[in-house]
Amino acid sequence: MNSLKILDGERESVVVDHVALEQLKSALRGDLLLPGDEGFEDARTVWNAMVDRQPALVVRCAGVADIVQAVRFAQAHRLLTAVKGGGHNIAGNAVCDGGLLVDLSQLRAVMVDPQRRVAQVEPGATLADFDHECQAFGLATPVGINSTTGIAGLTLGGGFGWLSRKYGMTVDNLLAADVVTADGRVLRTSEHENPDLFWAIRGGSGNFGVVSRFEFQLHPVGPDVLSGLVVYALKDAPSALRQFRDYVKTLDDDTTVWTVMRKAPPLPFLPPEVHGTEIIAFCVFSAGDPDAGRTAIEPVRHFGTVLGEFIGLQPYTAWQKTFDPLLTPGARNYWKSHNFADLSDGAIDVAVKAVHSLPSPHCEIFFGLIGGATTRPGADATAYAHRDAIYVCNVHGRWETAAEDAQCTEWARAFFRDAAPYASGGVYVNFLTDDEPERIKAAYGPGYERLVAAKNKYDPGNLFRMNQNIRPSLLG
Repeated sequence: MNSLKILDGERESVVVDHVALEQLKSALRGDLLLPGDEGFEDARTVWNAMVDRQPALVVRCAGVADIVQAVRFAQAHRLLTAVKGGGHNIAGNAVCDGGLLVDLSQLRAVMVDPQRRVAQVEPGATLADFDHECQAFGLATPVGINSTTGIAGLTLGGGFGWLSRKYGMTVDNLLAADVVTADGRVLRTSEHENPDLFWAIRGGSGNFGVVSRFEFQLHPVGPDVLSGLVVYALKDAPSALRQFRDYVKTLDDDTTVWTVMRKAPPLPFLPPEVHGTEIIAFCVFSAGDPDAGRTAIEPVRHFGTVLGEFIGLQPYTAWQKTFDPLLTPGARNYWKSHNFADLSDGAIDVAVKAVHSLPSPHCEIFFGLIGGATTRPGADATAYAHRDAIYVCNVHGRWETAAEDAQCTEWARAFFRDAAPYASGGVYVNFLTDDEPERIKAAYGPGYERLVAAKNKYDPGNLFRMNQNIRPSLLG
């Protein structure tokens, strides 16, 4: 194995000699991959096709020991280092140019203790892996809405989904975690063990180390849940959104309704003439008794003239995959995001106007309803601080070719600018792109200085910087 020129943490070239590389390779149970090796291209590929980065080498980990070896190697040589779990992050931080990629994607085990209602989860597991194993016992915890998303990145940024109104954010259900810190130690974290680190990883992104194991509290869910879609024409959206705004203030925690505006995909319950036209869809979900759920969601069926609907009992695992076809890997994506404590008339009007000028049939704007249990912890309970957020809005620019880049990104940015006066000022860190460094402090909220203190303690040299970075104050 030849010596390599690799970027260090300051993006300057350093030479790692062949002896050090051979020693690293022999210390691994997994693989050390270089450009051209089988598996290298797969390792460097992430969900967002706008991200096309070429690491100098990849450690494809087969266990915790490999994570430790990779981190120690990166630290010893001060290498630019990226960590890949599911590879789903919009900013593409799971891969770097010219540095070391620590690939966790093979570590996908999920071990469920049904008596304790606890799941032990490896960092490469996806939502589909997690749901599949937990639902074998009729259990679940709040995670996202796209089954190919990685559990690790979702959790470290806060995490929310269909169960969040009833059971809180994903981080509210994290009981413990094992973290490989920048000095190569494996630390167990919980409310009672390294509690400052445990606080920081619950919303502080990947700034503090590599989580090698998550431990989640589980809850009885399913196996069948009441869920589905109600679709209206976009002309009904201004009125429907105002009704929706009032309706959600009456909801119990079992019921969740999200809304999305986009061009209609060819859903089988929609008339063919509706396909490709601008619509507003309301996505309904009940985590409780189906009959009570039907009563709770009934008003959603009367927000306007229904173009089509599909509501019924289906497996929770199937509902978790409902939107996968709209979020497949390989497309070009650019997001902008706001949190809202309420939907003002101004916010509604700006959103509807933007959907009248969609630059691609794949673009959309959604308002994800949280509230309920997500608002009950104090703002300082976890590093995720946005407990006032009732709606998380994502402007999802998505398209197919590089020729569309400028038009689609500007559309997303224009909506973001126009909606800003009506937003709360906070933002969900997992929805930040890589061109928003000025929003990092807003994403981490009032606990930012506490996060800096944790960064100073656990990663003073900023080894873990391929993220929405919290720079150690020790570096000046």
